[in-house]
Amino acid sequence: MSELDAHVYLSPTKPIPSAVPGWDGPATWPATTATLITSERDSLLVDALMTTSESRALGEWCDGLGRRPSTVYVTHGHADHFFGATPLRARWPGLDLVALPAAVPVAALQVGPALLPFWRSVFPDQLSDEPGLPRALAEDEVLLDGRARAVDVGHGDVDNSSVVHVPELDLVVAGDVVYNGIHPWLAGSTPASRAAWLEALDRVEELGASRIVAGHKDAAAPDDDAHRCLDATREYIAAFDAAAATSDSPTDLFGRLLATHPGLGNPYTLWVAVHDQPGR
Repeated sequence: MSELDAHVYLSPTKPIPSAVPGWDGPATWPATTATLITSERDSLLVDALMTTSESRALGEWCDGLGRRPSTVYVTHGHADHFFGATPLRARWPGLDLVALPAAVPVAALQVGPALLPFWRSVFPDQLSDEPGLPRALAEDEVLLDGRARAVDVGHGDVDNSSVVHVPELDLVVAGDVVYNGIHPWLAGSTPASRAAWLEALDRVEELGASRIVAGHKDAAAPDDDAHRCLDATREYIAAFDAAAATSDSPTDLFGRLLATHPGLGNPYTLWVAVHDQPGR
């Protein structure tokens, strides 16, 4: 392989126990991407999924491409983007796991006593015994021989989120700052955090890429067109914000968003979000 290239792995939805009463459909964790960016000499994996079975499938996929990454870059501190790196590091000794410095404390919360038992209850017998943390990138450290750049964009669906910009491919790998065909994670969000997320989308747009790989993407999404994905994520957040300000119950908020955004993947994500709004 002589040129820079990008390959996207999409892990399908996963059944989970419902954490919110009243849900009458299947409770599922959304489909999640991991992106392998390859150069002549090296390979970079952006995000590494969650469960041990996902990690095994991801490793086999990379091997099938004939590429073993030297580094996993974690776009943000949510567990479903880095817990799967631990089995990959056992598969490929020496595999580096990195993130921007501000994301590391967020990731540390995921493996701490407050959250790790929760993740084990959601994914029983499906997680590594001791999920490893990414190390903080040094100030002058580069990714993929300087051909991929980590960009801090602020707040996505969690604080201290970043994207990976690959100018030669006209590509941004966006983690959970951009969603594609799937309900965004807005649990615990506030008007301020939603406004900050909209600002992060503006920062991503300023990079000027024509293709965006979202961290969560529905299998039926038509493409990775940057303008479509940015506009759709932006419009959804704005619609949620407006409806949250005037709805009189979680069920009302849920119904409004389903009516204005029919057909999006993983509606259980929305059910959780409407029941986890401050002040309700």
